[in-house]
Amino acid sequence: MARVFDIIEHMDEGQDEMVHRFPERGGGDFRIGSQLIVRESQAAVFFRDGKALDTFGAGRHTITTANIPLLVDLIGKAFSGQTPFKAEVYFVTTRELTDMKWGTPQPITIQDPILRMARVTGYGTYAVQITDPQLFVSKIVGTQNLYRTRDIQGFFRSIILSKMMDLIGEMGKSIIQMAAFAEELSAGVRAKAAEEFASRGVTLNSFYIESISPTEETAKAIDTAASMGAIGDMGAYMQYQGAQAMVEAAKNPNAGAGTGVGLGAGVGLGAAVGQMFGQSMQQGQQQQAGAAAPPPVPQQATFHVAVGGQQAGPFDMGTMQQKIQAGDVQRDTLVWKPGMASWTKASDVPELAGLFPQSPPPLP
Repeated sequence: MARVFDIIEHMDEGQDEMVHRFPERGGGDFRIGSQLIVRESQAAVFFRDGKALDTFGAGRHTITTANIPLLVDLIGKAFSGQTPFKAEVYFVTTRELTDMKWGTPQPITIQDPILRMARVTGYGTYAVQITDPQLFVSKIVGTQNLYRTRDIQGFFRSIILSKMMDLIGEMGKSIIQMAAFAEELSAGVRAKAAEEFASRGVTLNSFYIESISPTEETAKAIDTAASMGAIGDMGAYMQYQGAQAMVEAAKNPNAGAGTGVGLGAGVGLGAAVGQMFGQSMQQGQQQQAGAAAPPPVPQQATFHVAVGGQQAGPFDMGTMQQKIQAGDVQRDTLVWKPGMASWTKASDVPELAGLFPQSPPPLP
């Protein structure tokens, strides 16, 4: 025979307990006149066949058809209102649940007005309170016999993160600027998420962002953006980045392109490095071309010759050789060429001395 409960109560056993079902399994047999004891910071919701019958606040209540009118239809009048009836009672905590945690289980990607795309992580706390116990049990709890905060934090977190991403997009702020707008962002997320929470019988009393920060790769992109702003010359900065990439590649020759990190950045960097390499090649080719070209043809010396007190010329070396052979220019004929300080005997000029016939030395 099913047990009939004359006293219906539940002692709250933990700070994280939100809902406790009575009895924990199956349906309970209650009778008209049973005593329902609801403690402070509790509400009791009667359910039968998945339908809420009524909700009771703190105090001691006697179950009658007067305070649960729907019982009339459930138990009928055949047993003078004394027939036990099956139902479940959900004891719901109505105190504020503080220090609820939220956080990004993995980095989330957001549009960034400066970096274009950014990946961020964040975490913080919030506080909620069940203000409509009947709606909360209907929408959230179902048939579970015990419901704790850890059972619902994942669901609440998904709502919070969705609203946060929407708000970040609407604010149009970069992750670089986000720290300065943390308070504004917190208030905005709370306002946006409030309706979603309320539709499940919960009030979002407070919401705090303790940290919202870029991932390691986004932090590097921020450093790059800061460097670009400091340098001011995009072309120079691209050349600097190309040089740095070549240095790093020289340090780690086994690091292949298959890592797949930053494909778009790699393409831009490759273009910059290619441009630098092409310029270097062009300069090298110009240097090689300059080294292979023959030097200018040396200009032959030309001489002026003093003949009969008059100067004649200028004559090139070929003409001077002919004149020496013809006897028109003797050893003591005065000659001059550009660069000489004064007129000099032809035999004393090295270029011409060898053109005169050599006389044999005296016999010993």
